[in-house]
Amino acid sequence: ALLFITVYTADGFYEFVEDHCVFNSTKLDDIEYIRSYYYNKLEYTRFSSSVGKYVGYTEYGVRNAEAWNKDTGDLAAMRAAKETYCLNNVGNDHEAAL
Repeated sequence: ALLFITVYTADGFYEFVEDHCVFNSTKLDDIEYIRSYYYNKLEYTRFSSSVGKYVGYTEYGVRNAEAWNKDTGDLAAMRAAKETYCLNNVGNDHEAAL
């Protein structure tokens, strides 16, 4: 799986965003793109290409998900990330593993 992490810290608090691709083959149908938002190691919101929208796991995360799901442009970009972000990189990883 591909994994990229962006880290933001301030005054001892730890927030990060993790993008990764889960795959069984190089076929687009077998790839899932996931972007998770964490605060102090607790995942509060996630976008999954399998679900097609943001899902909140905490009170704060639910409010974020509701607001972000109203932004159709952002949702379209996140749904497209499966192909633009994962597909080429998964192909590279798959070839390297073989």
